[in-house]
Formats: sequence, C-alpha cells, structure tokens
Amino acid sequence: MTQEIYVAAGVRSALGNFGGTLKDKPMTELASEIVQSCVKRSGAAASDFDHLVFTTTCPTDKDSLFAARVVGMKSGLPADAGALDVSRACASGLQAILAAGQQIATGHSHLAIAAGSEMFSRAPFAVTTSRWGQARGHQQLEDMLEWCYRCPFSLEYMGDTAENLTEKYGYERAPMDEYALQSQERALAAIESGFLGRQIQPVMVPSGRSQVEFAIDESPRAGLTLEKLASLKPAFKADGNVTAGNSSGVTDGAAAMVVGSLDRMRACGVSPVAKIVDWAVVGVEPSLMGHGPVPAISQLLKRVDLGINDIDYFEINEAFAVVNLHAEAQLGISRDRHNLYGGGISVGHPPGVTGLRMMLNATQHLQDTGGRYAILSMCLGAGQGMAMLIENAAVL
Repeated sequence: MTQEIYVAAGVRSALGNFGGTLKDKPMTELASEIVQSCVKRSGAAASDFDHLVFTTTCPTDKDSLFAARVVGMKSGLPADAGALDVSRACASGLQAILAAGQQIATGHSHLAIAAGSEMFSRAPFAVTTSRWGQARGHQQLEDMLEWCYRCPFSLEYMGDTAENLTEKYGYERAPMDEYALQSQERALAAIESGFLGRQIQPVMVPSGRSQVEFAIDESPRAGLTLEKLASLKPAFKADGNVTAGNSSGVTDGAAAMVVGSLDRMRACGVSPVAKIVDWAVVGVEPSLMGHGPVPAISQLLKRVDLGINDIDYFEINEAFAVVNLHAEAQLGISRDRHNLYGGGISVGHPPGVTGLRMMLNATQHLQDTGGRYAILSMCLGAGQGMAMLIENAAVL
C-alpha cells in the first residue's frame, strides 16, 4: 500500500564561510550533532527511527565514504536501522528527503531521518598518478573542490554556465547585482527577526585550545551596497556579468529532517509540518544548467494540475542571481513570493545542505503565513533541474 509522505522537526547548523568557523569540525561529528538535535526536536525516541538517508557531494574525512552509517550510529539511532548515502549534485539535500520519502511511500521504512552535510573547507587534495607508481618527475596534487565546481563535460566552471545563460537570454549585470543585494538584505532581516534562528542548532567548534559556540550564519554581509557590488570584477569571463557578489557562497554546514508516514509520526509523538505532494526531475543542456528550475517547475505543476498562482511560496536556489531572474521571467514568479529569507547568494550553498535548508524555510513560511503550497527548486551541476511541491500539514 502506498503511504503519504510527511516531513517534520527539521534543524540545521549555522553555515560557516569557506575556511571559516567550521573548518576544523569533522563532517560526521557535525552531522551527528545535528541529527541528535533533530531527534530531540521531533519528540520521538532515537529507537523509533528505522532509517537514515544521508548526502554529501564531497567526502572530506576518512569515515565520510560511509557517512550514512557512521552518522546514524554516532547519533544514537538503533544498530538495526538502515543507512543510505545518496547524491544528486546541487539538489542532494532535497534528494535525501525524497529518497527517505520513497521508502516511506513503499512501506520499506516508517520513520526516517534525511540529513546532509557539506564541509568544503575540508575538501582534500588528491594524487591520481601514484597508485601504480611513477617512474620520475613531479606528481600533481588535484583539488577535489575543483572537481565539484567544474562541468564534467566541458570542464568549464559552473559560473561559466551562468554566463552562458546570461548571454543566451540577454540578462544584464545591474539586475543581477540588485537581486544579490536583496538576497543579503533579506537574510540579514531573517537573522534579525529570529526566523533563521528557529531552524539553527548551536554547535561547539574548535577555537585555538578551547571551544566556542557557533549559532549565526557567517556569510550574510551587512553594509553591502549596489556600488560595492558594481565594483567587483567578473569572476569567470573578462567581459562577463557573473561576479563573486551575485553568485552563491562556498559554505560549510549540516542539516536534518524527519520523514515519515502520518500514522507512525502520530504514534511516536511527532507533529508533521508538511506533506510531500509530488516532485519532478529533468535534464537540461549542461552548458545552460541554470535553466533547470524552469522545466522542472513546469513539469511538476503539470503533474499536479496547478498553476503558478496556486503556489503561495517558492524557494529557488540562488546558485547565481541569473538563475532566479530567469525563473522569474520564464515562469512569471513575482519577487515577493520567493526566497524571502535570503538564499545561496547570502547564506551560502553547501549542496548537501541546501535542499534541506530550503525545506526548513518553506515549511516555516507556510506555518507562519497559513499558506497551503510551496515549491522548492534548483538547478544542478552537469545539467538537471529538480522541483518538489509540499503542502502545509496545518491546512489538511
């Protein structure tokens, strides 16, 4: 029998800058603390969970290749609970929720945790020429973070694909900078109002010989102006429009959320916040990956027989400002209905966390406003788009 899929009790760490506060925190240690917090917030016991789905796009520590099992055991989940590692590029956090949900829907799991972490500050360097020996000469250290940020087909940076999108559709620099400034202002306002603080679990991190509490996103920048943004040089093409200021930030962090059937949630004392209604995943031309949210959202709306105006709120990942400008223009999404609490440009975009972070924003927004539907969507490196429709559990 097919079960409906619900989510509840999400939580995340604050996101740290590249080389910032979280750089000395092992990934599975951080993720385990966040999963423990998720279990505690849910009201269920750790023994109630039968599966953990975990995601990261760049394994960074010795135990990260077995991250789902390691995090599950370190978090106190029962030894007989299953563990699954998944990855779907920039949508990996959302894919973790979906993979857990698919197991719920088919009855193979009843109460699970979807979690993810990205610790790009700890990305290793690799030597790919040493396994069978090298007769002489220098050996090349390769930055695994470079592998994450280059298209596997053209080997161009993901930012170059954003430039391709600006050229094909004629987007200009000024609106991209304006969007970036708005993202920063919205994130700072969401910090000030406490909206983001509600979803953050403070963690202790190494600082010299002691430990300090980390509880506020590190990336949002106060005092930024359009003039400062306009002064930045193009990051990928000499005459381009994409800059560090209107691109997503490289950040570290972890997040987790409960996924389960309604009956099992109620039996374990968990209060659902939203139902997963449907989702869509599409492929797009890799050189135009930022186009991904447009066909993904379009296909999803067709599947559920809804229109843009039926959706109360959108979270569209700010991989680059042009991605959001493109979705607005192509789909007719108004600026006051998406990304009201900042996004990848301001808070940062750790791929294993982003989809979970967006789910936290969307569910909180629906709870606060009484809205019914929200859509989460993003473009994916190598050319895909993903979108998911959720429904506020309070209106069901």
